[in-house]
Amino acid sequence: MKKDIHPNYRDVVFYDTSSEYKFLTKSTIETSETIEWEDGKQYPVFKIEVSSNSHPFYTGKKMLLDTAGRVEKFNKRYAKK
Repeated sequence: MKKDIHPNYRDVVFYDTSSEYKFLTKSTIETSETIEWEDGKQYPVFKIEVSSNSHPFYTGKKMLLDTAGRVEKFNKRYAKK
């Protein structure tokens, strides 16, 4: 196998900023921030806006998560001129 062509596969903490939920899994995503996990070790952290803990489909709750202004972007893009 060729060396140095595969991404770094390691433990990463994904942090759901909308519900303060964190989970540890393996990933190849690159990030510069780190966080201390429950076991006392430092892990890279990647912040996400929606996870299974906050998504309406999985929670059964209807809530609006328009953090990026998607409705305004849509209306501006497709507004009648």
